[in-house]
Amino acid sequence: MHGMRVTVFGGSGFIGRHLVRRLARAGATVTVAVRYTEGAQFLKPMGDVGQVIPVYANISKPATVARAVAGADAVVNLVGVLHQGDQSFSAAHAAGARNVAQAVAEAGITKLIQMSALGASAGSQASYAKTKAAGEAAALDAVPTAVILRPSVVFGPEDDFLNRFGAMSRIAPALPLVGGGGTRFQPVYVGDVADAIVAAINSDDAAGRTFELGGPRVMTFREILEFVLAETGRFALLLPLPFGVAKTMGAIMQLLPVPPLTLDQVRLLEEDNVVSDGAAGFAELGITELEPVEAIAPGYLARFRKPGPAHQPDGVADHVVD
Repeated sequence: MHGMRVTVFGGSGFIGRHLVRRLARAGATVTVAVRYTEGAQFLKPMGDVGQVIPVYANISKPATVARAVAGADAVVNLVGVLHQGDQSFSAAHAAGARNVAQAVAEAGITKLIQMSALGASAGSQASYAKTKAAGEAAALDAVPTAVILRPSVVFGPEDDFLNRFGAMSRIAPALPLVGGGGTRFQPVYVGDVADAIVAAINSDDAAGRTFELGGPRVMTFREILEFVLAETGRFALLLPLPFGVAKTMGAIMQLLPVPPLTLDQVRLLEEDNVVSDGAAGFAELGITELEPVEAIAPGYLARFRKPGPAHQPDGVADHVVD
């Protein structure tokens, strides 16, 4: 990738920071397109002087998007929201993706990587999944060679998944098993997802294809909560919460500034979040070694452990790899 220019929308976010580091290491010049450039300054030391360049861009403003992609050889759109706040799902996932894709097409760029999610579907009851599907369609409509990546729930030091449950374990006497805790996930390490993006940029064979990205282990929601409690040395009751009750709670909680649960999240939990049979994935991108949650998460869940003697499960390395 030496000499390549790559624009990354949402590059200061969870996945973005890992991707920017890899792109810089590979020799690419990285334009980090973000709404708040001051919040992206920490990325600059990941490359040589002038190699990582934060620039202002708002995906709801086409003129700023066009400026950000000018001169790029490849564009990656990582913009997404987990719950609706100052940005709606439709604005971030659908309209924003359309603006990025149209700018890419008008600039004559053929390499576009659109970050989506497992479960993206126009027929989904969840707005998150429905708008992710709309973003996929917009990307492929404007740039037929676009690559769609659909990861399962992504974990890593900065995640809003395992960290959230770790924080809850410190204060909550009970954790809710929405729908009984049987929903299946395939947690995937953020570094592996970043590697998949780099591979998609470098692969001509990936053009126009969709890749589903899941980690090496399928875990139920119950197993994930049990894992977090074991790694933090905490105790909490796991209380089954029927979907109907959870939806009512989510509808109320989503009115909070930072909701612990939303109605849309409950709707997502009604469907498994695992790679489809026969779907193209990491292997088709040339990636065969994936980091399991047991090798990564203990290192950052340590911050939530009870004070006292160090907690170190047998056979689990307490470290974080990049």
